[in-house]
Amino acid sequence: MPGARVASGERVTLRTVESEDVPFLQRGNEPELRYPLGTPVRTSKQIETAFEEGDDDRFLVCLDDDAGSGRVDAEDVDRIGVVSVEDADWKRPELGYWLVPAVHGEGYGSEAVALAVDYTFRTYDTPAVGAGAFAFNDASRGLLESLGFTEEGRRRKFMFVNGEHRDMVQYGLLRTEWRD
Repeated sequence: MPGARVASGERVTLRTVESEDVPFLQRGNEPELRYPLGTPVRTSKQIETAFEEGDDDRFLVCLDDDAGSGRVDAEDVDRIGVVSVEDADWKRPELGYWLVPAVHGEGYGSEAVALAVDYTFRTYDTPAVGAGAFAFNDASRGLLESLGFTEEGRRRKFMFVNGEHRDMVQYGLLRTEWRD
């Protein structure tokens, strides 16, 4: 069952991740997602351990009709992705996100990441947030740029992805640049 609602937009809700959601988190291993993310393939046990031991703020991106702040029945929620806020307690927070391929291009990612940016600036006293996207991932780069993120640098040949070393483009968004 998905956890409590953290934030809601017009179409998506960010909910806390619960241990029952670990099988959904494993979808990040799917090739359509893993290559753009550059994440290693992990077993369910590795994902569960990371979930239990991690201190990142990780949220399910859900489609649901719940108007309250409490829990909902699992069958009333459609999990479509994950948004995370990493390293917020010791340096500039870094956003990470993915959506299931069936909803790519429908605007859910922009809404979910905007909710995560709002959450980060409300929760942490940080002057900026960051995010990275592979140079070949035009959709992710476009999402960040549409929300006002600025390209801050490039890590050349950062990670070996799908047969070759790929550049990672680093983005940043200052608190003063974020909309009220």
